[in-house]
Amino acid sequence: MDSLTAASIRAGLGTAFVGQEVHVWPELGSTNDEARRLARESAPEGTLVLAEHQAAGRGRLGRRWEAPPGSSLLLSLIFRPTLAPAQSQRLTMVCGLAIVEAVEATTGLVVGLKWPNDVVAGGAKLGGILAELELRDQAVAYAVVGIGLNVNVGPRELPGDLMQPATSLAQLLGMSVPRLPLLQAFLRAVERRTLALAAGHSPHEEWAARLVTLGQEVTVSDGGSTFRGRAEGVNPDGALLVRRADGRLETVLAGDVTLRGAA
Repeated sequence: MDSLTAASIRAGLGTAFVGQEVHVWPELGSTNDEARRLARESAPEGTLVLAEHQAAGRGRLGRRWEAPPGSSLLLSLIFRPTLAPAQSQRLTMVCGLAIVEAVEATTGLVVGLKWPNDVVAGGAKLGGILAELELRDQAVAYAVVGIGLNVNVGPRELPGDLMQPATSLAQLLGMSVPRLPLLQAFLRAVERRTLALAAGHSPHEEWAARLVTLGQEVTVSDGGSTFRGRAEGVNPDGALLVRRADGRLETVLAGDVTLRGAA
């Protein structure tokens, strides 16, 4: 197992604020929970919370996120954006694009994104993103974005009860992957993209270009109702635009979206 420490993460990182305050734990219940606690105590933007193992890691819709100790990147970042709550999906866009960029730069593997928050490769789930907000007076006081990325998880250790198959970088590449260069590349990409977002640049078009969901026939499940259609696009705030068979265009803000024919 390659060990990740606060000192090794900061060494040569070269960022101004992302990953400059680092909290590394051998085990946590949830990195998002710890990051939220730190955010409430005024931890600065870019604070990184990383755990080698999560006892109660979670994804969207209350699902658990499982990974063997020391095998993956399990982390959360604190953001203090000047965004309206409806624009908060842009942080998921920023982090998703940063993961794609970091994986491709350090491994050469081409990966994609599945709406709204999955990292995918070869038709299988490689990772996930979970953004959580704290609102004050209808504004975002802070946001915590959690990342789970399967790096050196063996085939027998991958979860088998997901809505789509799971994979890892090691499984796709046939060899183990050093986590530190991957993590540092991700943190640098997050900072560059966060600064661009603060300057008014929207990641929407680049994010849309990476979505494997677009152009596909999908099934949308939301609040007990289900419908089918073709995913045509996403709006600037990240909502999915699905064209029903009768021609109506639905704006999907949340819920499960499954590619037609996928489990």
